[in-house]
Amino acid sequence: MPSPTRVIHKRIYEVAPRDLERAGTVSTAVRRELLALGMTPDIVRRASIICFEGEMNMVLYSKGGRIILLVRDDRVELLFSDRGPGIADIDLASQPGYSTAPDWARELGFGAGFGINNMEQNSDLFKIRSRVGEGTVVRATILLGVPFL
Repeated sequence: MPSPTRVIHKRIYEVAPRDLERAGTVSTAVRRELLALGMTPDIVRRASIICFEGEMNMVLYSKGGRIILLVRDDRVELLFSDRGPGIADIDLASQPGYSTAPDWARELGFGAGFGINNMEQNSDLFKIRSRVGEGTVVRATILLGVPFL
């Protein structure tokens, strides 16, 4: 990966655990910010999907965390960092349809098991690290000027 380029815009958001009333507000704010910065509809759509899925995973599974939006000259990066149970098997958790959602989340219509998969599919570069009992860190990158296939 090339060396990081100049940061044009940076915003840090805190995400509270199990706060379903405010769940989705970060992804809405990210969408507004990217539109205000003149990003294309495709970039905004992809970033919004990535952000919403990551935000919901934090709300549903973690003890809270933060999302950092970085807009650089050549990319949009979304960094997710949570305090939580961690992911024991990232490959398994990344499979479409796999879910460890608790019953209360499923009863509300969440936990279909497509969150990580949707994040990865809408990213040009995707990295996830996790330690059981500590938490998870995700970096999702959308390259600017690269056609999305």
